[in-house]
Amino acid sequence: MKPSSLPAELDTRPTGKLTDTVYDSLRDDIYAFRMLPGDRFAENDIAERLQVSRTPVREALMRLQSEGLVRGYFRNGWEVVPIDLARFAWLYELRAMIELHAIGKLCSSRVPDASRLSLVRELGRFWRVGPSRRLRDGLRVAARDEQFHWALVHAAGNPETDAVYGQVTQQLRIMRRLDFAYGDCIGDTYDEHVAILDAVRQSDAALAARLVARHIEDSHAAVERITIERLEQVRAATSVVQAGASAQSRRKRFG
Repeated sequence: MKPSSLPAELDTRPTGKLTDTVYDSLRDDIYAFRMLPGDRFAENDIAERLQVSRTPVREALMRLQSEGLVRGYFRNGWEVVPIDLARFAWLYELRAMIELHAIGKLCSSRVPDASRLSLVRELGRFWRVGPSRRLRDGLRVAARDEQFHWALVHAAGNPETDAVYGQVTQQLRIMRRLDFAYGDCIGDTYDEHVAILDAVRQSDAALAARLVARHIEDSHAAVERITIERLEQVRAATSVVQAGASAQSRRKRFG
């Protein structure tokens, strides 16, 4: 698949809006595997392809880097962050450890009932809605999903845990958002979050822990499957294109 391109007239837009457009285009290319994990590229390459100046490209890449999607090398271009399934498994394990500890504390007497119930009400405003009121945009739901889990961890009241969890969340972001972009998890996410909130409201630490653990395990399994399937599809399509180009080259050479 070829990376996307933008109309030439976009370079006349204000820099901020142009940066947003470049960011959206590159992010979509990464999630769609039009830019593959491990691909190296230069700012000039992107600017030329999208027909924009380097400034919005650099700003967009910095945003993508903060989300863990790309990484820059001093005077040596950029790279789409490679997908290491073993490393992501370790990160999911660490995520589960942090969230389960936080849930246990949140459901204990160490957190005042008023604080716990206030959190449940606040989160429930978004998640406790009927199917017709649920968001359908996977990436928007993915962002809300991050906020939900972050709120549970933060409510446990340990700033050092918050800092570690923030790093884990950033490193897992590309994997978690693949599930929302290509999976069928939006409805389940709403339902499972409501079930978790109900358990927290009742201070049922054992039930809340089981629900959170299963929620994370299912997410990990889904994103690993989606990642493997998408990469296999892209590689197969690339092989077909390359084989066709090679055959055409031979025909020209010997025709």
